[in-house]
Amino acid sequence: MILSYRVEDGVRLGTLLWEFGPGHRAISSALLGGGIGPVGWVVNAQVAAGYSRMDPAEHLRSLAPAGRGVGMMTAAYVSRYVRARDGGVEAVATVGLRVPTWAAASPGSADAELRPIRVGTINVVATLPVALSDAALVNAVMTVTEAKTQALVETGFQGTGTASDAVCVVVPSAGEEEPFCGPRSTWGARLARAVHQAVRRGAEDWREVAARVDYEPLARPIEPTP
Repeated sequence: MILSYRVEDGVRLGTLLWEFGPGHRAISSALLGGGIGPVGWVVNAQVAAGYSRMDPAEHLRSLAPAGRGVGMMTAAYVSRYVRARDGGVEAVATVGLRVPTWAAASPGSADAELRPIRVGTINVVATLPVALSDAALVNAVMTVTEAKTQALVETGFQGTGTASDAVCVVVPSAGEEEPFCGPRSTWGARLARAVHQAVRRGAEDWREVAARVDYEPLARPIEPTP
């Protein structure tokens, strides 16, 4: 994983890039390259608060290598990423929690602000060293989501995530496929622990930084500390 920076409209923005090369596939909910299929790279790009471009997929393509990959965006500072490992599984989370939301809100409930790229996002990229069946990949996304939600509840945030969270799970495309990735399977348990640790640390960091700056929740992203 490489962290780099670019300048757009006078704003310095970070980008995280994973390059896997051939022999990998992923499941993702991301804007670019979502679904299940081969993957050579993953990009997690920071964008400015109030992002309003109408071609986000093309924007992400311009920031990525050639070939097939997965691209996601966030208004959170990706330089504040958190990495956690457990038994060969790695999870990297970028955590923005300006407007945490409950998944099952009552019909007609009003949220404070739901312009997704503006309000911050929890993006999780996880890698496993073993192949997974299609069903296990779907199970892996469930496990990531459950572990993320557990971390938010434990840190006191009132929500199951944000309205624009994205996830990507990358595995080898060759080898014997594991049939399960739920939280009580061998690899699912490792995935859950890694994601939980990364998101919890990211949520704690978000709260700590927000408490010590002149913080207007919907006005701007939190600046990275030196």
